[in-house]
Amino acid sequence: MRNLLVLGAGGHGKVVADAARATGRWQEIAFLDDRAPGLGSVLGYSVVGDVGSAGRLTGRFSCAVVAVGDARRRLELIDELERDGYSVAVIVHPRASVSPFASLATGTVVMAGAVINPDASVGRGGIINSGACVDHDCRLGDGVHICPGVSLAGNVTVGDRTWIGIGSCARQGVTIGRDVVVGAGATVVSDVGDGLTVVGTPARPLVRPVSAV
Repeated sequence: MRNLLVLGAGGHGKVVADAARATGRWQEIAFLDDRAPGLGSVLGYSVVGDVGSAGRLTGRFSCAVVAVGDARRRLELIDELERDGYSVAVIVHPRASVSPFASLATGTVVMAGAVINPDASVGRGGIINSGACVDHDCRLGDGVHICPGVSLAGNVTVGDRTWIGIGSCARQGVTIGRDVVVGAGATVVSDVGDGLTVVGTPARPLVRPVSAV
């Protein structure tokens, strides 16, 4: 058994650490968080330094996972950990269902109740949150965050760093671009271009009011 560092001790970090605990794979779990040393411990796990101290802890911890919500920062930290010599873990809660024919890239976390079906693929640093469903042949890019209760039908493509809000769903075969935000409860029935925020049923681009002069 090896020791695991979890980078980020906020709400998401708590869920990641709890999923890691449930796997039984780790002899020791500890956090790094930029609020150290004030935190002391979270969920009974020690906060052993700030995020920047990871490079000094490779003798004690061989594995690490990034539990930071910001997708760009999450992917940057994965790269930094690999340069420091860490094995960046894939964490799958034992109450998740992941097909042996699915593909999970480095740093992906899959929470309790999630389902990932055959020939789906999740890119680096992906988050498949509690109770989400990623159906067959979906293609998720790097840094994608699938929030709790999301349903992606078969053959959905999601671009890098996109955030799919809680309880939303996407029709079979649609393509959702890079850096997209899909609002909570939205229903995506047609393709979404890069960089858009879409909301509602059917999901449409959010139009922000023009500021008064």
